Amino acid sequence: MKKKILAFTLAASVAALSACSGNGDSEVVMTSKAGDVTKEEFYKEMKDSVGEQALQMIVLEKVLEDKYKVDEKKVDEEFDKNKEQLGDNFEAFLAQQGQTPDSFKKMIRLNMLQEAALTDGIEVSDEELNKRIEEAQSEINARHILVEDEETAKEVKEKLDKGEDFAKVAKEYSTDPGSKEEGGNLDWFGYGVMVPEFWNAAYDLEPGTISEPVQSEHGFHIIEVKEKRKKEDEKITDEKKDEIRQELLMEKADENELLTKVSDLVKAADVKIKDSDLKSALDLFKMEEQPADSEETPDVEEEQKDSKDAEAEGKEESK
Repeated sequence: MKKKILAFTLAASVAALSACSGNGDSEVVMTSKAGDVTKEEFYKEMKDSVGEQALQMIVLEKVLEDKYKVDEKKVDEEFDKNKEQLGDNFEAFLAQQGQTPDSFKKMIRLNMLQEAALTDGIEVSDEELNKRIEEAQSEINARHILVEDEETAKEVKEKLDKGEDFAKVAKEYSTDPGSKEEGGNLDWFGYGVMVPEFWNAAYDLEPGTISEPVQSEHGFHIIEVKEKRKKEDEKITDEKKDEIRQELLMEKADENELLTKVSDLVKAADVKIKDSDLKSALDLFKMEEQPADSEETPDVEEEQKDSKDAEAEGKEESK
């Protein structure tokens, strides 16, 4: 399942600040011949460096945990999956990210809480779920011709409609280096391998038919489906169904709504920052102070550039 990166995901290592009381505690956290470090000193140093970011993450976690629940078993499963995928590189990955196994789990948990907030109120019908399950169990053998613009795509489609050889046209027009010399052949592929626009178009085609131009982030595709088949021994467990349902929920969710939802939760929780140095940490969650989407922030650099261009033109005309 491809997960979206959520806007509020912060480095879990900054949560170390939450372990500091900050109440003038003189408890020593480090000793040395050069001097000791107290909790108070440690708190101040952490506050000055990552204070606002850490507090924002803690507030986010608190208000989300108060409304939504995360299955710790799923957190462990996601952790184990990442660990297995990275293999011997897992420890190096954690070190590079400045994380520990516990902080990485914390980040996974926070991601799941955010997903719960994002998908709150969204529904997936049985029909939608069954269609996606069917797709997950399917494989397609297809070929395509990729071009940069719609005009060229229409030209290619016209040639194919007139009976010109697909492989020959692919070698002449296609910009896909991976399949061009193979006559556009992509061989067998399953759901999730191709970009969604390509998959949806190919899935809806009957074998032996050619699509109209299909636009994706890569350009315009002309697709011919040669065969379709069910994956062998592809069983959909209840756990897999849950994953597919969550995938559909996330596809329907609007990530731009996350800030609004969290802001409402922060407001309802009546969060108050007692440390005056960190009060601005809540500004992130004050939607009423955020500029409206329709109001564009002036581009100072662009305005300066335009001013200089106008000045240069004026000097040129005065010559």
